[in-house]
This record gives sequence, structure tokens and C-alpha cells, in this order.
Amino acid sequence: MTTTQQPPAASAPPSAEEIHVESKDVFRIASSAFVGTALEWYDFFLFGTAAALVFNELFFSGMSGTGATLASLATFGVGFLTRPLGAIIFGQIGDKMGRRPALIISIVVIGVATGVIGLLPTYGSIGIWAPIALVILRLLQGIAVGGEWGGATTMAIEHAPAEKRGRYAAFVQIGSPAGTLMSSGAFALVLMLNDDAVSSWGWRIPFLIAFPFLAIALWIRNKAEESPVYKALEEEAEADEDAQKGSLKELFTEHFPQLCLASAAAFLGIGGFFVMSTYVLSYATTALGFERQTVVNATLLAAVCIGLSLVTITYSVSGVLLSEVFPANVRYSGVAISANIASAVSGLLPFLATAMNASNDTPSSIPGIIILAAVALITAFGGFAGEKHRRHDDVVIKD
Repeated sequence: MTTTQQPPAASAPPSAEEIHVESKDVFRIASSAFVGTALEWYDFFLFGTAAALVFNELFFSGMSGTGATLASLATFGVGFLTRPLGAIIFGQIGDKMGRRPALIISIVVIGVATGVIGLLPTYGSIGIWAPIALVILRLLQGIAVGGEWGGATTMAIEHAPAEKRGRYAAFVQIGSPAGTLMSSGAFALVLMLNDDAVSSWGWRIPFLIAFPFLAIALWIRNKAEESPVYKALEEEAEADEDAQKGSLKELFTEHFPQLCLASAAAFLGIGGFFVMSTYVLSYATTALGFERQTVVNATLLAAVCIGLSLVTITYSVSGVLLSEVFPANVRYSGVAISANIASAVSGLLPFLATAMNASNDTPSSIPGIIILAAVALITAFGGFAGEKHRRHDDVVIKD
């Protein structure tokens, strides 16, 4: 199966094979992608909340206050550095073996890694081995999440009719802020305990919950059918020995401009989100001196009302653009790698904002504002320039 590059409004090629999919089936796939994404991002975002609030005291207690906070946020950031590696690994699994197995493997890896964090001894018990183990588990989280968003978005879009792809892609993206609300909510409940209880055992509870969440996610993912677009690719490969499934060489040599533009288009939805969540949590508790419980409750209220919607609105529409700038045979890899290039940079933004703030004599919100403005400009360019690269699959899915 091939793809043809067309203007966004153009109809599918006349020779396209039509696969009829019931609306209820499309909705079921999108719903399963949403729930699986929410559970997986709960695991990933939970680390960010803990890094901003408690990990500095539990795993970096041998350092000064500011040094411990920076080390904790740097640990949070390293998970983003391995996300491109995860995107490559799971992208190749998704393009060569199927979207479904890639998504199942990714949820197992992150669920186990997150649960084990809840079992780790702290710095006071095993010294330097505690932060080392924490970093290793964070790296595994990053690898697993590197294949999640691109796979879930690709899966939903490849099941949806062309005229409804935006709707179902946005539906998947809701899983990301939903995971944030769940992780913040879990910590809000834990922080109702006294400080000694939180430091000794309370902080572990949200991480240990990852184990039952993993069972739920596996049950959901096992119910998902393989993408009909990928099935068409398999049929073509069986019928034509010369037909090849997507390779990294093809992606980076023939579609490198799309990779760059897609990364730019995804930047604000990811980077802006972490500036307004992880950095704000750390800034409010360390620089401004607010109580942790107060800050977490305020974050929950802001997320429910307006705050996060201002940046995640770009995240909701980027899924369609990222999916349609790549042909089907390299789509999983293209979407995953481009989004995670943006994520690798985004994960360092809370650290950068904190470091910029630490260089000032008085706390200021200016570093965060400057970073958000720069990220927004990059995303605007990526979205505008990426429109001319959008494609149509030869497989058209209709109600």
C-alpha cells in the first residue's frame, strides 16, 4: 500500500481500496487508546510530581536544598532523553510487526518500572545506589513512553474515517492531561498525611498503584484490533516480494523535513505543558515557599478550569498533522520519533527555568514566560509549514 501527497482538502485517490468500519468500532478503538494513554501517562507524570515535591528530600538528601531540587528535576528530565530511543525501538516494532504488539509491550515496561519505584529504598537506606536505581527506572519509563503516544495516535487515526480523524486524534490526546489529573490527585490525597508519613511510606502508594493499573491497561490493549491500514500493508508485502515495510533509513533520508516540522509542531503541547506543571510545582514550593498540599490542590483546580487547556489545545490537534505527514509504512516511527524529539527538549525545560531563576536574587516568573513564548513561536512555524506535506492513505476508512 502506498500513500499519495495531497493538499489537506483533496479527496482520496480514485483507485484507493475502501475499508468499511462501523462507527462504534472506531469509537471503541479511540476509547481504548484514550484509557491506555491515560494510564500510561499517569505513570510517567507521577514521576514529575514526585520529583518536584519529595524526591529531592528522599533520594538527594546528601545535597544542599537548591542542589537537591536541581538533581531531582534533572532525574525527571533524563526520562525524556531516552524517549527518542524508545520511539525508534517501538516505532520499528509498530511498522514491522504491528501497532498492537508495540502498544502492549510499552505498557508492560512502564507499568513495571513505575511500580518498582514504589519499592525502592531511599538515600538514607542505601546511599548513592538509591538515586542510581531511580535514574535507571526513569530511563526505562522514558523508553516505554517513547513508543506510546505515537502508537496510540496512529492506531486511532488509522481506524477513523478521514473526515473524523481530528476528532478521534483529539480524543486520544485527552489521555495525557487525564493522566496528569490522576497523578496530581493521587499525590494530593497522599499529602493529606503528616510529613513523616509522606516521607516514610505515603509517597510509595501512587507508584504501587501502577501494578493494578497495568492489569487494567493490558486488558484494554488486548481488546484492540490491529489497524486496517497496517493489515493492508501486510497484504501488500505478501503479494509483492519487493514491497518493504518502513525502515529508519527511508524515514531519515526521504522524510527528514517532515521529521523536523512535526517535532516543531508538537513542541508547545509537550514543552509548554511541563513548564506549567512540573516547573510551576517546584517554583511555588521552593522559590515562593508555598505548602506542597496548597500547590498540588491549586494545580488540580487550574488543570480542571483553564490553565492546562491553553497549551494542551495544540497537543490535541497535532496528532492528525503528525500522522498525515508520514506515509503508512513509516508512520508509527515518524510520529513517535518526531514527537519524542520535541519531548527530549521539553523534559529539560523545567530544569532550564529553575536554573535561570536560581541565577536571580529574587524569584521571578519571567524565565517561564520567556520559555513558553519561544516554544509557542516554534510550534506555530511547524504547524504552518507542515500543512503542505500532509498525505492521504490509499486505504480509505468510511462509516
